Amino acid sequence: MKLTVNGVETAISSPPLTPLLHVLRDELDITSPKAGCQQGGCGTCTVLVDGEPRRSCLTAVAAVDGASITTVEGLGDHETLSPVQAAFHNHYAAQCGFCTPGMILAATALLERKGGPVERDEVLDALGGHYCRCTGYVKIVAAVVAASRGEVEPVEVVPTVDQPGEPEVRVKGSPA
Repeated sequence: MKLTVNGVETAISSPPLTPLLHVLRDELDITSPKAGCQQGGCGTCTVLVDGEPRRSCLTAVAAVDGASITTVEGLGDHETLSPVQAAFHNHYAAQCGFCTPGMILAATALLERKGGPVERDEVLDALGGHYCRCTGYVKIVAAVVAASRGEVEPVEVVPTVDQPGEPEVRVKGSPA
């Protein structure tokens, strides 16, 4: 099976019924989709499949063979955030950040589908089923509306500095 993930065509070796979430995290080391409820109810695992939001925890990798998959890593780069990412930053729309990737991708799909300004009710509909336990959604909705209207300040990304002697530690299969 093959997927195009964030613009890079990749051969997948996982069995066909493996959830896309596990392929992304465990085989491809893409950690923005989170393992929340793993039942499709929380939205933390949302990715774009051919431009449409999908719950990757419920999607067998065989069902998306040949598809284009976009995660948060594919929206912007280290120097230029996407409009929705910048709006989340400008409006302080992320708290702990666990739900943020899924919300950003659902909002991105909404703005691409709409092609212009969106209203509050449209944002609420698009983010229905995306749960955040840290906020009251006010700043999240404001960020999406601002991004749709082009009311986003560019974000200056500060480069990270590697600390000598401090190796990166990632536990395979962890939700972070």
